Amino acid sequence: MLDILLKTLPFFALIGVGFAAGQMRVFTAEGTAWLTKFVFYFALSAMLVKLCANLSLADLFDLQFASAYLLGCAVVYGLALAVAFARRVPLAEAAVEAQCAVIGNTGFLGVPMLVMLLGPQATGPVLLVLCLDMIVFNTLITLIITGAREGRMQASTFKALGLGLAKNPIIVSMALGLAWGATEWPVPGPVNDFVALLGAAATPGALFAIGASLAGRRAERLGVAAWLSFAKLVLHPLAVAICAFWIFDVDPVAAGVMVAAAALPVAGNTYILAAHYGVAPQRVSASILISTAVSILTVTAVIAWVTGG
Repeated sequence: MLDILLKTLPFFALIGVGFAAGQMRVFTAEGTAWLTKFVFYFALSAMLVKLCANLSLADLFDLQFASAYLLGCAVVYGLALAVAFARRVPLAEAAVEAQCAVIGNTGFLGVPMLVMLLGPQATGPVLLVLCLDMIVFNTLITLIITGAREGRMQASTFKALGLGLAKNPIIVSMALGLAWGATEWPVPGPVNDFVALLGAAATPGALFAIGASLAGRRAERLGVAAWLSFAKLVLHPLAVAICAFWIFDVDPVAAGVMVAAAALPVAGNTYILAAHYGVAPQRVSASILISTAVSILTVTAVIAWVTGG
């Protein structure tokens, strides 16, 4: 496990550097927001185009894999909802808590770290996890919150969701990469160099941005945040592992990547959704802070387990 810790440490060290920069005001909240946009719209998109250009749709999508992941998520999602309802939490807040319990920081942390640590064979599985998180659960929480507030669903809600997915740079970049890969044409040298150069900024930029964004967070509602962090870092990968290895018999390598992705800390975009709708943003912020700090050990332990390390 020490060997795995030494390999994961540089990733978390970059997060730590970003956190220190934010704490010392060397990097302001406004600067963090612009860096996050650069990574999301440009660097990460370039990385995904390059990764997907070497994949086929069959490499990316596997029904057994998707079924195992969604069932594992559903179990933990339902448990988080039940715990929230037992505390008499309103539906919208309960949905946000459930989102914290199952949606990890796959885009900014999972893709660069798991592909580098687990090898190229991790690319398809981790990207499928990213797609399922965005398409299924980001859509679900939007529908729940909208339905809870308005009491009904409108056609405009579904239209906005569809347009949002169609314009999402992660979805668009993956589609472009897969489309190019399907042609089997070689990528022109200058284009390949450009995409590689821009994509190389994704990993350090994303990790630094995660750390800098954590500097502005405060650990409030510690009891709830600790429970949600436990659900995300322990219960989620455990449920996914049971579904992948023992219920659906997913390919062991892909199953290991799935479990490692499930072990990632609470995603930053969950806070963006919570803040946008004004539903428990402080609770989400504390969960992100605690889960990211603790994940240095838990993610290392899970990766060591799935790799036999």
